Amino acid sequence: MNIAVIGGGSWGTALAGLLARKGHSVSLWVYEKEVAESIRRRHENSLYLPGFSLPRNLSASSDLTKTLSGARYVLFAVPSHVARDVLVQMRPFLSPEIPIISATKGIERKSLKLISEVIREALQRKNADRIAVLSGPSFAKEVVLEHPTAVALAAADTRLAARVQNIFSTPFFRLFLSADLIGVQLGGAIKNVIALAAGGSDGLGFGYNTKAVLMTRGLSEMARLGLAMGADINTFYGLSGMGDLFLTCSGALSRNRRVGEEIGKGVPLPQILKQTQMVAEGVHTTESAYALSLKYKVEMPIVREIHRILFEGKPIKQAVMDLMKIARGGEIPLKVKRTREKR
Repeated sequence: MNIAVIGGGSWGTALAGLLARKGHSVSLWVYEKEVAESIRRRHENSLYLPGFSLPRNLSASSDLTKTLSGARYVLFAVPSHVARDVLVQMRPFLSPEIPIISATKGIERKSLKLISEVIREALQRKNADRIAVLSGPSFAKEVVLEHPTAVALAAADTRLAARVQNIFSTPFFRLFLSADLIGVQLGGAIKNVIALAAGGSDGLGFGYNTKAVLMTRGLSEMARLGLAMGADINTFYGLSGMGDLFLTCSGALSRNRRVGEEIGKGVPLPQILKQTQMVAEGVHTTESAYALSLKYKVEMPIVREIHRILFEGKPIKQAVMDLMKIARGGEIPLKVKRTREKR
């Protein structure tokens, strides 16, 4: 099977390696020419996944035309803030029949659209029948090391979902199917914002009690927004919700948790971002998640306080105290207004 993987960061590279080891013909598009050269010559992504050997049958290029030529499936794994630009560049080289599997976790900032919607618009596709979304608790390095991993795969077309499940499945990497494109994408995006808060708690020196509060109340915020946008609440208690939230808030490999930890220690955000080569999606997603909470009139106090810390200069210790002041009332709302917007 000819598969094009668009995005040579750690996650895109890990998935490309997984597919190549299964025997698929995989071509990886990498923005940085030096990274593509590293993969071709040394079979290693020296910038985003150093120290890990990649299959010799994995090809890499910085030429989109070459990467997409002959592809039967496309795996899309670029950062959310550049997703639309890359998709527009891809459009001339893709027929409408080619399925797109998104592994990008985020929400477009200006439009507040989910990545599946951005894919439809940028590729000028009339419906989402040929689009699937892959999301769940999965550090790239552990996938490369073949640690047992499971993720969610959402698609409107059940036949496409079954085919993609078969393409990706290995003895150590499993996909559980879902029809909830909205919920799977929201969980994968907003958990990064909650991970910033969890990291901030670590940086301030707080313990497990505090992190447990942030994770459980963060999950509640995700679910409330999801219901308002038409998602299935059960999605948030699965792999792409609670599973990914737990991993990203507690795992040592989490970029978003590390960024939050540095903020908790008092390091300015511009300095943190300047020092890291990889994208911490939670910083971009905070703006989108906060805007969505206002749009759908959903209370998301953790998201609101993270927004104030990142973009309004609020001291993190004050944000923590303000969160504690408003922490009262019923734990689980008896009634949640659910709306289905034509998205």
